[in-house]
Amino acid sequence: MKKIVAFAGFSLLAVGAFAQTNLQVFYDFGDKRNYVTTTLEMFKADDWGSTFFFVDYDYADKDARDAKRWGATGSYFEIARALNFWQDSKLGALSAHVEFNAGVGFGTRNWLFGVEYFLHNADFSNTFTFEVMYKTFNETAKSDVPLQFTFVWGMQDLFGVEGLRFSGFADFWGETTEYWYGKGQENPKDAGKWIFISEPQLWYNVGSLFNCPNFNVGGEVELGYNFAGFKGFTCNPCLGVKWDF
Repeated sequence: MKKIVAFAGFSLLAVGAFAQTNLQVFYDFGDKRNYVTTTLEMFKADDWGSTFFFVDYDYADKDARDAKRWGATGSYFEIARALNFWQDSKLGALSAHVEFNAGVGFGTRNWLFGVEYFLHNADFSNTFTFEVMYKTFNETAKSDVPLQFTFVWGMQDLFGVEGLRFSGFADFWGETTEYWYGKGQENPKDAGKWIFISEPQLWYNVGSLFNCPNFNVGGEVELGYNFAGFKGFTCNPCLGVKWDF
């Protein structure tokens, strides 16, 4: 499953939009993956802050244990709300943050509560959001240090190339992880204590070349450490297209 936060909070302001919905379609070239993932995401800013959500679906004929699967093989949902009633004050860059995520195929669900801090340049072409959150766990998971640190970035017209966008996120949190996947890791006695994931994306607005500015091509690299039951480091490159509504 693609468990992704492609954008967060005000980072979408970098493309000059206070509301945006987009659909991404990826093909995953990772080891034993080779499947399609769709992501529908929405961001909207308002006078009280902003709302962001996305829904992932994976479409694979086998799972990581080589068991045959049909149709949509997994789903993940995340919704986040930034609360900021003081946007015009000296603390306007600081927001309260509440988030919920859950999925089908991996079992956990989490509430997160914390703060986020937003940085940008003069024209919002480069944006950065830092989040520090307390993370709750349901009965299927536990953590010795229930904190999550998130960094989200967006860089528009990268290297001066109009329409080229570099964006992504990085998450680091404490969670006791039993290893299920990978050669020799079917019944391990050890377990990880920390998880790291990052998904840098590169998009080019190729549609602007033929009067169709909604259409983008690009891809991402899914990086993980002790993530989703895999021990150690994983890297899964993906190619995709994105349509901005």
